[in-house]
Amino acid sequence: MDFELRTIPGCPNSGPALKLFREALAAEGKDAEPLAVREVTSETEAKELRFHGSPSFIAEGRDLFPAESAPALSCRLYRTGNGLAGLPSPESLRGALHGLDSHE
Repeated sequence: MDFELRTIPGCPNSGPALKLFREALAAEGKDAEPLAVREVTSETEAKELRFHGSPSFIAEGRDLFPAESAPALSCRLYRTGNGLAGLPSPESLRGALHGLDSHE
């Protein structure tokens, strides 16, 4: 299975998101080696990728946190138990990864 972290240039959450993604993949017993990092640099690219902000966690080309908003070259917020944050909680990311098993 292919995994990708999509970010924008200068995103302050890029490093923490990569660490979080690797840890969540390991905790779910998924191979983190095919984890790619892609920097989205234009609005055109954001629209083509259906990119809903940085960071975005992708598995097999699908956003693990589907969004209703229009694609945009921007920061992204996630709902957590403590309100909005620049990263999903470790539990919600693991839950999204765990849900992939039912689609394989």
